[in-house]
Amino acid sequence: MSSLPPELELPRGNLANRLGVAFMRLLARLPLRWVRALGWCLGQVLHVLAARRRRIARINWALCFPQSSETEQRQAVRQHFVYFAQAWLDRGWLWEAPLATVQRRLKLTGDLKALEGNEPTVIFAPHFVGMDAGWIALTAHLERRFCGLYAEQLNADVDRWMAQGRQRFGNPHVVGKRQGIKPLVAAMRQGLPLYLLPDMDHGMRDAAFVPFFGVQTATLMSLSRLARLGRARVVPVVSRLTRDGYEVTVMSPWADYPTDYPTDDPEADTAEMNRYLEGFIRRAPEQYYWVHKRFKTRPGSEPSFFADL
Repeated sequence: MSSLPPELELPRGNLANRLGVAFMRLLARLPLRWVRALGWCLGQVLHVLAARRRRIARINWALCFPQSSETEQRQAVRQHFVYFAQAWLDRGWLWEAPLATVQRRLKLTGDLKALEGNEPTVIFAPHFVGMDAGWIALTAHLERRFCGLYAEQLNADVDRWMAQGRQRFGNPHVVGKRQGIKPLVAAMRQGLPLYLLPDMDHGMRDAAFVPFFGVQTATLMSLSRLARLGRARVVPVVSRLTRDGYEVTVMSPWADYPTDYPTDDPEADTAEMNRYLEGFIRRAPEQYYWVHKRFKTRPGSEPSFFADL
């Protein structure tokens, strides 16, 4: 589960972070329409002030949707910043509001039977702005215990608040990224679905260049490899921000994924993951996580798309 890009984080001083956490807790008490209005304002401000992230988002968008006009690109990126800010402020009520409020605002739909029982499962949760809402929806609505990855935050107060928020429902098993994959595989084999967000460019370690919107993109192969190690099926869960909260859709397990022995092919599996992901993005394109350098790593001597960023 990801956090804010560095430029968009609160100042790192202890007092500033404590005030920031207190402010987020206050938001949990407000009507959702007030929170969303504040998020709209914050998104407009970030769109102006976070110039580097704005340029990154525009480059990403232009590469994925080259048919878009310059005006359409600008409008889409501005709307993305609004959704991004609204989703960030929503963490206040996701992590602090009463269970009844959270359940009312998180609509869990789709193939819910896919998450029944104790069959080993990897949940493919793409980086939409509602990724934290998706996790909370599963843990707040379903009886099954889940497993997730957690990246520690630099500030102890923020780290404690985020960790407690993500673990408030369903007694989930949370594994720090530094612990490696063994605890994740063990949890899956014990019947805990793993909530995984593998659709980022983190360099070439455990990654392959596969197409993403027609661009060769360094993509983690962890979805295929963890599914194989855990002898697990893959169930996509996509979260979409709505006027009334979020719609979190559980999709049916992918057939023939990952590829089976003796034709194990993590690279082909990863290309298939990106094909599915493209379809998910096209349904709500402004809500995907465009502020990340999605095409940061390039093959061979190909020049960087983000050379001056």
